[in-house]
Amino acid sequence: MLQLPLVVTARVDLVLLLLSLLAFWTRLTRLSYPNAVVFDEVYYGQFVSLYMKRIFFIDDSGPALGHMILALGAYLGGFDGNFMWNRIGAEYPCSVSVWSLRLFPAVCGALCVPVGYCVIVELGFSHVSALGASLLLLFDNALIVQSRFMLLESVVILFIMLALFTYLRFHNAPTSSPVRYCWLLLSGTSCSAAIGVKYMGVFSYLLLVGVASLHTWKLIGDMTVSGLCVFVQCVCRGVCLFVVPVLLYVFWFYVHLSLLHRSGPHDQLMSPAFQASLEGGLSRITLGQPLEVAYGSQVTLRSSASQPIPCWLHSHKANYPIRYESGRGSSHQQQVTCYPFKDVNNWWIVKNPDRADLAVGSPPRAVRHGDIIQLFHGMTSRFLNSHDVAAPMSPHAQEVSGYIDFNVSMPAQNLWRVDVVNREAESEVWKTILSEVRLVHVNTSAVLKLSGTSLPDWGFRQMEVVAEKMFRGHSSSQTWTVEEHRYGTSEEQKDREAELHSPTHIDVNRKISFWAKFLEVQWRMLTVKQEDSEHKYSSTPLEWITMETNIAYWLHPSTNAQIHLIGNPVSWGVANLSLLAYHLLASVYLLRRRRGIKDVPDAAWEQFVSLGQVCVGGWLVNFVPFVFMDKSLFLYHYLPALVFLHLLSAALLEHAHTHLLSKDTHRRVLRACACAVLACVLLSYHLFCPLTFGSPELSANQLQALKWRNSWDILYHRR
Repeated sequence: MLQLPLVVTARVDLVLLLLSLLAFWTRLTRLSYPNAVVFDEVYYGQFVSLYMKRIFFIDDSGPALGHMILALGAYLGGFDGNFMWNRIGAEYPCSVSVWSLRLFPAVCGALCVPVGYCVIVELGFSHVSALGASLLLLFDNALIVQSRFMLLESVVILFIMLALFTYLRFHNAPTSSPVRYCWLLLSGTSCSAAIGVKYMGVFSYLLLVGVASLHTWKLIGDMTVSGLCVFVQCVCRGVCLFVVPVLLYVFWFYVHLSLLHRSGPHDQLMSPAFQASLEGGLSRITLGQPLEVAYGSQVTLRSSASQPIPCWLHSHKANYPIRYESGRGSSHQQQVTCYPFKDVNNWWIVKNPDRADLAVGSPPRAVRHGDIIQLFHGMTSRFLNSHDVAAPMSPHAQEVSGYIDFNVSMPAQNLWRVDVVNREAESEVWKTILSEVRLVHVNTSAVLKLSGTSLPDWGFRQMEVVAEKMFRGHSSSQTWTVEEHRYGTSEEQKDREAELHSPTHIDVNRKISFWAKFLEVQWRMLTVKQEDSEHKYSSTPLEWITMETNIAYWLHPSTNAQIHLIGNPVSWGVANLSLLAYHLLASVYLLRRRRGIKDVPDAAWEQFVSLGQVCVGGWLVNFVPFVFMDKSLFLYHYLPALVFLHLLSAALLEHAHTHLLSKDTHRRVLRACACAVLACVLLSYHLFCPLTFGSPELSANQLQALKWRNSWDILYHRR
């Protein structure tokens, strides 16, 4: 029977609640200041504007979820995307809600503090240690600065810490509790979210998988657990930590591609089929084109290797020079190139070698895989040709030219075999946009390809096209795609030229599948890299540890008000000392245990090892990869690794207090030192607050006094 009254009992950790309130206060106070574009907001803001306008884009430095989170904040604030993100320091207009643009990163940055508290507790340390770790996170000036703007580091840090916390909660929960698998599911979800925000989340995901693998291996060896139970637990862990993250990662991109359905500035990075699926742009030209290429079809052929700048097979009324600068001779026939612009000279007619007509018959006869064709240049009436003459810039390959055989006794040099690379059957029809084809020269078995080299001035700096005999496997430089296509109806040259100048648009829709778009986006993100130019504030990983560098995020144009990404020098120093102390202590422990000497109980040793796996391992996986990266790096790349050292500092102090110091006097001294260090952390935080929040404005002398390292770039106006 239902008993009245109904009573709900709740336990509230007041310390955790107070820490959370302080975290929100430091991250959200005066969030709209400065009312100007701050550092990388100029980068992320462009993507937010494209989201608001549903315009497709691709960011090679990060996946979709992070941009969607920032765009959600902008959407809630009523942002319509109409703002020019063209320079750092540009003032936001009144119509832009700056607070909403920066809201989600700030909330995530604030939540990192209580989540860090919970991680320390789940590692088996006291609430006092959790408080100490949280205070280090709370008063780290760099973490505060990175959280207060439209940036993604605070978001990825939160998901990384959530993944670890929820997994540790699962690991520590009673085996009989079914609720523990909810924690495991949340861990897998958080892992996917971390990777979906920034690919650097992969490092922490691999760490978590490694820790989970060790725990699973230990479970398999536990003879007190039945085989069925071990099997079920292994399956659950596999599903939650492998299957769920993959499915969610795909889901982030499903939402991303569903939202961004309009053509935009990044279209040229994608294949013609992808471009044709977007509203506007290429789709306005290609919609409604005939699907099957037939004899008599008028086509433009785009090279599959022409990335990031597209180019099309092209010819014009200019011949190869009789002799090149190197002294080699040429055929002096008409140039064939790859041209990076839409042009009427990009049109070719697919001709049947057995017939003289250049128009599509009725009914059209489709071209299939393995068919022999000729390619007739529509504007100059020359056939695509190749022969045993060295190409101008690639002498190891054959020259490709536009040729008319005036001497009937010469053997044919203009026959090409159609090889549909992505065919599903041997009789596959050559399709517009969808088919990738190789054109194999019948006489020499050479393949038409883009060499990747530009021609000199006599070739108008256009890309060289060659025919290469020796090829192995599939190469994108050897494949071509029909982009624009119409069924030709004219036989006379004048009528044909007029036809080639006319538009091809018909309002008929044709789409490609989500999976095709998803896989292409993944491939482009991996292979298409933006130019990595040197930046004033780029730095090396060693400079992060020694605090040799800072980043000026914002400078007031007329006063000394400014915001810098500078860490709390005291807490960063403590973090470095803690890392060194853990390695020294672990080395001593291992050597003495090797000799059979156990300095700490087994339970304490297991706790010490777990601390190293999570915190030292977390630092290693988020720091070491950057040492080997050949790209511009910045101080904010160090923040995920730094968070683990803050957690390590407090937990290692408790370990020393409990297990290394036996005398009360020594423990009291250690507690006094810890309090003194925390006081110094708070004082250091207070001193650097003007550079963290941009106010109050400091004088030139005060700013000079804050320049603790000569390498710091702190600017000021002398009055």
